[in-house]
Amino acid sequence: MKDLLEILRQTESAKVISNDIAYADYVSLDLSVTNENLAAEKLATAKDYENYIQNYLENHQAQIAFGGYNEIRNLYQRSTVFKNNNTDERNIHIGLDLWINESAPIYAALEGKIHSFQNNDALGDYGPTIILEHEIEGFTFHTLYGHLSLDSLTGKKVGDFVKKGEQIATLGLPPINGDYAPHLHFQIIIDMENKKGDYPGVCNSKTLAFYLRNCPDPNLLLKIKS
Repeated sequence: MKDLLEILRQTESAKVISNDIAYADYVSLDLSVTNENLAAEKLATAKDYENYIQNYLENHQAQIAFGGYNEIRNLYQRSTVFKNNNTDERNIHIGLDLWINESAPIYAALEGKIHSFQNNDALGDYGPTIILEHEIEGFTFHTLYGHLSLDSLTGKKVGDFVKKGEQIATLGLPPINGDYAPHLHFQIIIDMENKKGDYPGVCNSKTLAFYLRNCPDPNLLLKIKS
């Protein structure tokens, strides 16, 4: 009997951002704590990251940078969303980021329905967020689209049907998008744990094993070649 991961591997590739940009024009981007070049940049603000990513794209003759699944980052230290006195700091990214310095169109990865949506407006959070629910061969799972424009939430209703490849949003710009350089946070979530409009996209080392099971690699759907 097939499991969900095998089914996702066998699906046709899905574009979730800027459908007219070919995967040949994507480049992988390392924002991990082990990237010595990144550490030397001393990046602090959304504008710092915009400039860094734009230079990176130009130097690699690319239009979209991608990466970040299961990546340990320092990016979240400026936000209280990822740390408090009662828990270990969350710094391991469990989605896949697609970076492009413009307000790009965002598309549904698969046919499904709107599970929930909301504006997670704390500094460093997702900003406007949409979560879709999908069912394939008896398996139910979800896809999350974070860092959207505020207009992306207008006119949405829980339960609305969406087609694969249908535009569901546009990319948000700082500070509305959580105050990040423009990018889509795309995440697969099997069990939403009764959450609506939000789900952790960053975890700590103690919870990593659970989140890697519950949030498999988004590239199973996107199928971007490194």
